[in-house]
Order: sequence, then C-alpha cells, then structure tokens
Amino acid sequence: MQGKVVDASALAAILFGEPQAESVASQLGDSNLRAPVLIEYELANVCLIKCKRNPEQREALIRAFDLRREFDLEYVNVDLDGTLLLAAQTGLTVYDASYLWLARTLGMGLVTLDKQLLRAFSR
Repeated sequence: MQGKVVDASALAAILFGEPQAESVASQLGDSNLRAPVLIEYELANVCLIKCKRNPEQREALIRAFDLRREFDLEYVNVDLDGTLLLAAQTGLTVYDASYLWLARTLGMGLVTLDKQLLRAFSR
C-alpha cells in the first residue's frame, strides 16, 4: 500500500462534505496517510470558521470534525528549520511548507486542494 501526505484543505473537503470531497477521496484511495501534527489545529480552525458562519449547523459541523479520528492518519513531526527554509524558497507559509517538506522527505505524493502548494510540490 502506497503512502501519501494529506493536507488540511483536502481532509476538510471530505469531513465537511465540500464539492471536491469525491475527488479527494479518489486521490487518497487506500493509501497510508501521513500529515504534520499541525493538521489537527488547521482542521479545528476550519470547523470553528464554519461554525461562526453557520451557527445553526454547529452540532453537525462538530460531529463532522470528530470524524477525523476515523482516518488512519499518522501524525509526523516536521523539521522546523528545513520547513522554514523551504517556505522561504517557495513563498509558501510555514504551515503549507510543512506538508511539502514532509512529502519530499518521505518521497510520497501530496493530496491538497491548495493550488500554490500543489505547484510547489510539482516543481
């Protein structure tokens, strides 16, 4: 089974039923998934923003957020010095560069909906 690094934009699409969810699920397949520990905070922030915008959906959004535990996702600490350097080289935020650093370091594919991150990965 092949491994892939997944970022918060891609996982959030699945958790919160966004239009790109099917495409992301197809890309993930049955891969072993890895992500920086940071993904937990990013997903929580996405949930918070959605709750603020749609307070009537709060309970459903929190249940959707809880589904992240259903993914067999391995959390990995990234090298912050390497990530900072990569962010400076690519123009990405340090947050996004952490996914890029992880994918490159592990030699894995990257599943993201972030176009700038995907461009940096493709280079």
